[in-house]
Amino acid sequence: MKISRMNKGSWGKVRAFFDLTTSEGLTLKGFKLVEGISGLFVGFPSAKGSDGEYNDTVWADKEVKEEVNALAHQVYNDPTNGEPVLEVVEKDNKKTVVEVEEEPPF
Repeated sequence: MKISRMNKGSWGKVRAFFDLTTSEGLTLKGFKLVEGISGLFVGFPSAKGSDGEYNDTVWADKEVKEEVNALAHQVYNDPTNGEPVLEVVEKDNKKTVVEVEEEPPF
């Protein structure tokens, strides 16, 4: 998976918005990097319900959430503002964050 776009800023407690693209090519939009009591954490995409409460629209297990959180922190702290694009890859049962090589524009 990789972060395909990250917009940094300060919107209340939100420090960044980003999109996530899976290795299968599915792009999920609307992730947030939020400043909490214990530091930054990833807020998954959500929508406001008829009751006025916000409900997550994307769910993930603990392992995936940890991967997304680690990747978002790394890109957020990158002084190049997320360029180049990084992704989490698994090799020999070990996960690492690597730079994605740009595809030629043709």
